[in-house]
Amino acid sequence: MAVRIFLPIIVAFTFFFLSYSSDPTSLQDFCVADFQGPVKVNGFTCKDPTQVNANDFLFSGLHIPANTANSVGSNVTHVFVDSLRGLNTLGIGIARIDYAPYGVNAPHIHPRATEILTVLEGSLLAGFVTSNPENRLISKVLQKGDAFVFPMGLIHFQKNIGNTNAVAIATLGSQNPGVIIVANGVFGSSPPIPADILSKSFQLDEKTVLELQKRL
Repeated sequence: MAVRIFLPIIVAFTFFFLSYSSDPTSLQDFCVADFQGPVKVNGFTCKDPTQVNANDFLFSGLHIPANTANSVGSNVTHVFVDSLRGLNTLGIGIARIDYAPYGVNAPHIHPRATEILTVLEGSLLAGFVTSNPENRLISKVLQKGDAFVFPMGLIHFQKNIGNTNAVAIATLGSQNPGVIIVANGVFGSSPPIPADILSKSFQLDEKTVLELQKRL
């Protein structure tokens, strides 16, 4: 009797999970991005595999220092699917980060990727902030050869704490991790977030909010 009762339930749950499951890995060797493909999916459609060549899997230039003569003193050279077609569907990306002396990679978020940062040259202060309600800062001074993990979706940053240039390589768990720079997102949105909302949220007077919006 018990078998008769539970069998339909088991069958129902089986079909439910099959309906909402997905393949955890790629079903083919590769899917080189076709940027001109007419179909829009979560990623890019695949280039004809017979037309794929070695250059689809190559990015050159990570050895070249980037220009850090900007307001924050850092620059990111990213290698994601938009610059390396062969990353499409593979779930990985990489970036080189150059820091001027005391330069900052401003607090930001990757909404779609965990990141591991490896220091190649210099000394960095790196950290991230845990989610509400704790909002705890977890930070560490990193030296050449050190690696540090930033969990997906959490605000994180780096600062060069030395008086010489610094370089790091970031590896990310997405072909297109995305980036939201906190200051730019909050004060530099288009159209802008109403100043009275930001004034109350950050406990600033509206004049200061308007000045920040003008700068960013």
